[in-house]
Amino acid sequence: MIMQKYQGIIVDVISRRKFKGEITVENGKIFSIEEKEHENEQYILPGLVDAHVHIESSMTVPSAFARMVVARGTVAVVSDPHEIANVMGEEGIEYMLEDAKKVPLKVFFGVPSCVPATPFESSGAVLDAEAVDRLLARKDLYYLSEMMNFPGVILGFPEVMAKLESAKKYGKVIDGHAPGLRGADLQKYVGAGISTDHECFTYEEAVEKIKLGMKILIREGSSARNFETLYRLIDEYPESVMLCTDDSHPDTLIYEGHIDKLLRRGQEKGLDIYNLIRAAVINPVEHYGLNVGLLREGDPADFIIVDGLKSFNVLNTFIEGNCVYDNGKVLFSVEKAPAKNVFNRNKISIDKVKLAVPASENNGEHMKKIRVIVAQDGELVTGQELTLPKLENGNLVSDPARDILKMVVLSRYADDPVQIGFIKNIGLKKGAIASSIAHDSHNIIAVGATDEDIVGAVNRLVENRGDRCGNHRKSA
Repeated sequence: MIMQKYQGIIVDVISRRKFKGEITVENGKIFSIEEKEHENEQYILPGLVDAHVHIESSMTVPSAFARMVVARGTVAVVSDPHEIANVMGEEGIEYMLEDAKKVPLKVFFGVPSCVPATPFESSGAVLDAEAVDRLLARKDLYYLSEMMNFPGVILGFPEVMAKLESAKKYGKVIDGHAPGLRGADLQKYVGAGISTDHECFTYEEAVEKIKLGMKILIREGSSARNFETLYRLIDEYPESVMLCTDDSHPDTLIYEGHIDKLLRRGQEKGLDIYNLIRAAVINPVEHYGLNVGLLREGDPADFIIVDGLKSFNVLNTFIEGNCVYDNGKVLFSVEKAPAKNVFNRNKISIDKVKLAVPASENNGEHMKKIRVIVAQDGELVTGQELTLPKLENGNLVSDPARDILKMVVLSRYADDPVQIGFIKNIGLKKGAIASSIAHDSHNIIAVGATDEDIVGAVNRLVENRGDRCGNHRKSA
């Protein structure tokens, strides 16, 4: 194979220095790195790694997702197929593995640890301890994905502990998921062998977890955004921090960026560039044992070229020595993936979403307060409050004037009863929003200004079996 040479200002993250030099690539690996004077002012550095992502949240298959992120300098992702597994089980995991093989992006899938995510909701599949053990034995599944059932770990539930023991048996990393967990319970959780957490929403929580030996993944996705709260950790604990997106929608990836946007934001905050790149590359590669190059002789030639470190505009992305993105153009195509869908719900009538109140409780003197979920912008964690409801004809209804909306959840897998609650801070004044993409079981969720709007949105989804419903005020 012909040797290829690339000149630029080489960013040696391990040695923490920059120098003008030339990289020689042969057979997909870095043959040599030499200091050399030249006039090229572009920067060469190792390709970026997303330390935790659910590709399904991009609303695309892995091959299409790859086209979006290589344009942002990402060469590898650590991906948890938890969402599709909760809908389709092992078939869904296999689907993701096969589609990812079509493209050069390095996708390192884990084994979902919580399918279903909770016993309180209906899911489309179950991965018990036996199935998890069988999957962890595979060489193409690299770690045990986020252990969301932290109460089960703390209380020592046999099924949960068996999954953790399987990961240890095969020598595979165990990812965590424990928002707000502190103190003695956190010590039990970490003591069970769980090594990471991407759910910290306060600085103090993250520091406590780091001091117990956990790696903290600073998350900046489409909904949950924790970079502003946690960015100081990158300079304060540079060996214990990684960067991830967790859940990013396609518009976020296309218009805001991927891990590259955090390199820019970090520098705007005055963070050390080497610590930033360490969090974006070295720490995930070392923690998960990934076959991803770190810009060293003998490494896979996984690197990027940018116009400047502060602007961080990606000009070229190379994976295994092949240029996969060049100045605005992705250099690989993708085949259309076969559609997969599990949707077995029938339409509902309006009486299914009505919430009647006994006559003894529906007057001002004896009115009972209801519990309302309080959504928080940019956070997955919600609050709650007790408030007097709005009544119409003996039924509890939405109150858009106070921004309190009725919310319904119903199974996508069967005609089970509709579950009803109320939520604040959505901001909808008329119509309804409904979705069949809802972590983690992906049942139907709808909120609306009236019962009629809610039913209309839900039934529009049912008509389309959860697929895109087009431009319609009562659908999503």
